[in-house]
Amino acid sequence: MFTPRARVAGVIATLTVVTAACGSAPGSSQQAGSDGGANARTATSAADFGGFDKLVEAAKKEGALHVIALPPDWANYGEIIKSFEAKYGIKIESEDPDAASADEINAVKTRKGQDRAPDVLDLGQSFAISGAKEGLFAPYKVQTFDKIPEGQKEPTGLWTNDYGGYISIGCDAKKITTCPASFADLLKPEYKGKVALNGNPTKSGSAFAGVYAASIANGGSFDDIQPGLDFFKKLKAAGNFNPVETTPATIEKGETQISIDWDYNNAAYAPKMADKGIDWKVNVPSDGKYFQMYAQAVNKDAPHPAAARLWQEYLYSPEGQNLYLKGYARPVLLPAMEADGTVDKTAAAALPKVEGTPTFPTPEQVDAAKAKLASGWDAAMSG
Repeated sequence: MFTPRARVAGVIATLTVVTAACGSAPGSSQQAGSDGGANARTATSAADFGGFDKLVEAAKKEGALHVIALPPDWANYGEIIKSFEAKYGIKIESEDPDAASADEINAVKTRKGQDRAPDVLDLGQSFAISGAKEGLFAPYKVQTFDKIPEGQKEPTGLWTNDYGGYISIGCDAKKITTCPASFADLLKPEYKGKVALNGNPTKSGSAFAGVYAASIANGGSFDDIQPGLDFFKKLKAAGNFNPVETTPATIEKGETQISIDWDYNNAAYAPKMADKGIDWKVNVPSDGKYFQMYAQAVNKDAPHPAAARLWQEYLYSPEGQNLYLKGYARPVLLPAMEADGTVDKTAAAALPKVEGTPTFPTPEQVDAAKAKLASGWDAAMSG
């Protein structure tokens, strides 16, 4: 979750690498590099380590953290990873940054007992919900857990929402005369072959949300994603759908001139692409406002269980949350940080402007929509 990554009640209206490319060779899952290794695997809070300082000590003894699907230009993960490494002296092994949420879940399952299994996961919410149901995650409550709004976390800490954004439409204004401002606009003939998604919606959280937003724009609801499938079928029939998955490289090459993606991705493209002579504009569609958050989870069989928990603590600290904000993502603790004065006001002021209050589907609605997409997407695209 600028790559095909895949990310509930409660008002968060104002919310909004890389090192080694692979982990250790396959083998037996290593124990935590501390005397309390066994406890690290079952720790549900920093208190179980004897306090935060003891958690830091245990994580430093492990000395490494294995992550997957964290592109450096997605929600500012490049800077987040470097900052964590510098703060704690723990090496982050970042593998396959362009992977989707479905790939993360698959890695947890297929690499169980291996040193190269991912320690932590950053998932589209539908995948966080399903992964928790499958028993893949360890419950863990960060120190700021009580400040996270209800509905934005699994009660025991199996997953916790972290950052999010609105579905938006990015556009190369030097190649597109009039950039689309709505899903209805995307059907216009001048956009033939130009409208892309950031991944496959059956695997990618951002693309999944794009279909959900299209549904809302076309008379659907959180209970009915079918109009979104119908929209993309119509978009393909009109010749406007571009099957190339959006990345910074495809934008730079002109292969994806219009991209449906999170606003924090599209907003972060703009300054980077300006240096390359591309005028990248961003619109939150007027007819399909859809806000969603991504969730963090700890692999139940994490090779580095203490480091995995310290990583969570860092992401939900004011420092980590402000780094997301710097990357145009809307952190889950933004309301709390605004209240206590720890928010980066400059970064908050730079967020894409959106009017209205976001609403959220329930886990049951997300599950139903995900099932509908799984059975209907290929059929919609084959027409």
